[in-house]
This record gives sequence, structure tokens and C-alpha cells, in this order.
Amino acid sequence: MDLPDEATLAAYVARREHILGLVRAVLVEDLRVPLPAAMIDPDTPLFGLGLALDSVDAVDLILGLEDRTGVTLPDGAGATPYLRSVNTLVDFVLTAEAGRDDPSAA
Repeated sequence: MDLPDEATLAAYVARREHILGLVRAVLVEDLRVPLPAAMIDPDTPLFGLGLALDSVDAVDLILGLEDRTGVTLPDGAGATPYLRSVNTLVDFVLTAEAGRDDPSAA
């Protein structure tokens, strides 16, 4: 197994931080989550005892994220696994972007 070089790893971390910032921005700006963006823990659940979002919030979150990233989440129940936490959304966007940039993924 080849390990990524330092530049590749740094680029990945920077991209991940950027996407995390976009997700947090949607939560604070569009959904009016009453926390400073930096205080939203990436492992916080989006629903239930976490940020306590509801189904309308889920739609707004998906639309806001699609607007900011150009990545489309699956419709309906297909989006559920990606809506567990902030990190699962970040992971989905990074994976979708990687597939979009990889011609062999088409």
C-alpha cells in the first residue's frame, strides 16, 4: 500500500476543511443553527439529540450544499446514510468530487 506524499495529504486536508466550512455555513446561514460555525463539531448528529434538524431542514441542507458544491445527493432515502452527521456529508462530497474528477469513474 502506497502512502500519499506530504503535498497530496496537505491538499486533501485543505479540501476537507473547505467542505467542512461549506457544510457549517449552510447550517448557520441557511438553517439558522444557533451556534457559531466553528462550534459545530463534525461528529455531531444532524438529527435527534445532535443539531435537532427536521425533514424540512434536511431538504434545505441538501439544496444549500448542492448550490455551494455542485454535488447532488441521492433522492429520498438514498440520501439518509449521508445525513447522519456533518462528517458523513463532508465524506460524501469529497467522494463525489473524486468520482467526478476521475474519468474512469464514469
